[in-house]
Amino acid sequence: MTMPPTADRLRPIDHLIACNRHDPARYLPLVVDGATVGLVRRDHARRLVDAGSIFVTANGDASALSLAPALDRAGAAERTAAIAGVVDGLSAAGDLPPRRGEDYAATAGWGAPIAFRVDRAHVPVLGIRAYGQHVNGLVDDPAGVAVWIGVRALDRAVAPGRLDNMVAGGLPVGLDLATNLAKEGEEEAGLDAAVMASARPVGVIRYRLDVAAGLRDDVLFVYDLWLDAGVTPVNRDGEVARFDRWRLADVLPALARPDAFKFNVPLVLVHLLIRQGVVAPDDPDYPALAGGLGGLPAWEAPSRGRAPGAGEMPGDADGGAIAASPSS
Repeated sequence: MTMPPTADRLRPIDHLIACNRHDPARYLPLVVDGATVGLVRRDHARRLVDAGSIFVTANGDASALSLAPALDRAGAAERTAAIAGVVDGLSAAGDLPPRRGEDYAATAGWGAPIAFRVDRAHVPVLGIRAYGQHVNGLVDDPAGVAVWIGVRALDRAVAPGRLDNMVAGGLPVGLDLATNLAKEGEEEAGLDAAVMASARPVGVIRYRLDVAAGLRDDVLFVYDLWLDAGVTPVNRDGEVARFDRWRLADVLPALARPDAFKFNVPLVLVHLLIRQGVVAPDDPDYPALAGGLGGLPAWEAPSRGRAPGAGEMPGDADGGAIAASPSS
């Protein structure tokens, strides 16, 4: 599948830069029990402090946001209930997005104890790091390696009609990686747990992005899943209208189109193209790309053209609206 040319073309590095547009000066660390578990935009911090006695600033200054001392010493369940009361009140007043009914964990890092739970809609408000899983569906075609690309349904609130990874989902509280991967594979591609169990982890992608609701601090676990040539993914949850099988050689030209893909999908595809040798070390942006996908600065390679998907509200880990939640 070859995409038509466009006058406003992007390099792969432009997608990486667009996903890392973040101004640290606009945020306060959210500190719970001595550990930073989020980054809260200063205007949100003021609303949270003014909403009651749950959130406080350290010694009255503006260097950090924390919980009231008694709550800071409490357990995760008590913190979760108290924080929910504040953010739900702000949601009812129209200051924050409404709940989505799925909890994410606030932690100091991967594998760290849960400080509290927060509804997915409020993850960017508190700048909580969100984890997701993205799967490349690959086929060893006689003409070369091919990859399954989803075309998002036109009735989606986020990125309708745009291109997506075969499987992409956020990681909620209560599910381990293997269980969540099996669930997402069945919902998004109609692949059973036995097939999804053969997906192999191939790396991690990180980015921090300032969005309307606050901060997207996302970590994506990336997988390759090699499928038999006769297997065609079929979407079950209505998010994707169809899947097309693309030659890898056609993916790179498609990435030059600003509005072709959901906002974070190009990062996963560039990661794949680097590993498959389609993007090679002789590309002048290669060092910045290879380092930047893991969360290292990419600004040494200046952006040309407008940001990808201008006018689009970036999706969350599994494709939900930024204003309402975190990444896939």
